[in-house]
Amino acid sequence: MGFYDDKILPRLVEKTCGMPGMEKLRARACAPLSGDIVEIGFGSGLNVACYGDRVTSVTAVEPADLAWARAQERVASSPIPISRGGLDGQSLPFDDDVFDGALSTFTLCTVPELPPVLAELARVVRPGGRLAFLEHGLAPGASVRRIQRLIDPVERLAAGGCELTRDVPAALAAAGWEVAELDQFYTRAAPKPWGWFSLGYAVNSGE
Repeated sequence: MGFYDDKILPRLVEKTCGMPGMEKLRARACAPLSGDIVEIGFGSGLNVACYGDRVTSVTAVEPADLAWARAQERVASSPIPISRGGLDGQSLPFDDDVFDGALSTFTLCTVPELPPVLAELARVVRPGGRLAFLEHGLAPGASVRRIQRLIDPVERLAAGGCELTRDVPAALAAAGWEVAELDQFYTRAAPKPWGWFSLGYAVNSGE
């Protein structure tokens, strides 16, 4: 990682993804989860207060040392054991079928290659397990999409590879995950090019 990605971007992500109103959405995203969970893009631990009583442990996948360091106060305050267990969602250092579920919030827009990440999650999450998600992405309106495509190159540079034009629910379905619950909406917390959210969960079909 360069200086910007290593020292500045984790703080920027924590600020933008921790905007007022986000905790309620994070809690909704976490609600379907139970058991032992792997969270990709753990960041500075903004989901820690939202896991719910049915989650028994969380394994955090987070490449940025600064983000993990900034998460330590939240991690220490959690009644749920949380450990850092990986750096790269495309190559998870876990055996097959070891997790009951997975969580991604504002991460699937940023991973360099989405299909390998979804395949890895399907490998480490048991069949029937849930992948809960809260993501932004490709908006439904043509005018907003044009703006998203126009600013996407700058967004990728400024936001660690984040793409505004990914259709996360479609990518989940294409990867063999069964999208069981989906709510899509514009949030008031961000301008429309950044504000089309997809919240829900998909089930690992085991195929």
